[in-house]
Amino acid sequence: MLAKPFEKPIHVWVGLGFPRQLNTVADAYQFVIDWCGNSPEQKAAIRACRAALAGDVDAETARGVFVAFARKKDILIEDGAIPPIPGIAQPKHV
Repeated sequence: MLAKPFEKPIHVWVGLGFPRQLNTVADAYQFVIDWCGNSPEQKAAIRACRAALAGDVDAETARGVFVAFARKKDILIEDGAIPPIPGIAQPKHV
């Protein structure tokens, strides 16, 4: 299967602070390929995603390398860090 889903999605900031969810190795690969730059972390993420898509490593290994890239670039949204979106009703606890 080309999609190779992650056990848990990765959330990153894109554009002018918009969150994006990456669910599969293919999603992460496309994101890192489109990223402007040529850092060692980006190269490692590209290699890891390619290896996972080829079946040489598992999806979670590629996920870990991608998360390290996103954290280094300060675009990783840590769990629970997405703020409420204005204009959308949030559930109220009683």
